[in-house]
Amino acid sequence: MKLKLPPGPFKAFLFDCDGTIADSMPLHHLAWNKALAEHHCVFSEELFYAWGGVAVSEVVARLNKKHGLDMSPEEIADRKEKYYLENLPHLKAIPEVLEQIEANHGKIPFAVVSGSPRESVTASLTALNLLDRFEALVCAGEYKNGKPHPEPFLLAAAKLGVPPESCLVFEDADLGIQAATAAGMASVKIPPTHL
Repeated sequence: MKLKLPPGPFKAFLFDCDGTIADSMPLHHLAWNKALAEHHCVFSEELFYAWGGVAVSEVVARLNKKHGLDMSPEEIADRKEKYYLENLPHLKAIPEVLEQIEANHGKIPFAVVSGSPRESVTASLTALNLLDRFEALVCAGEYKNGKPHPEPFLLAAAKLGVPPESCLVFEDADLGIQAATAAGMASVKIPPTHL
């Protein structure tokens, strides 16, 4: 299946990482449940995908509230990250997005805009042999307001020196599409691979 891009021309492509470049969502879900298991906390697949794009600390806060728990966001984030990194050899790229990266690399600058920590994004892109394709990375902890706020995408556009209206965003999560729209950017929704 080919992605249908909105009419251009665009001067930069901004990509979410998990679920957009990397077919990593199933691996992240596994890592979450492994990290949460010792707290007897269940994170259903449905809820996991519904909360796509939400920062790890916010996910832990929501799960604490939902289940009446008091889990440490830092501890859960560290453990979840460790389990995710252990599964990286199984990571694959999303073919339709990889096609866009291959076809346009070197013609316009690329950035990754992610709600995941830089270590996770770098590890995923390295596992896929794609890290060198991106001029900028904007990751969790490097901006104040996460998606659906436009700040992460605006920061990436500024790092690339491209006006927001000249950027095209590739996103799998509704929060990311909302953030791109709020930033004045066109976007392409990447269909889920888990259905």
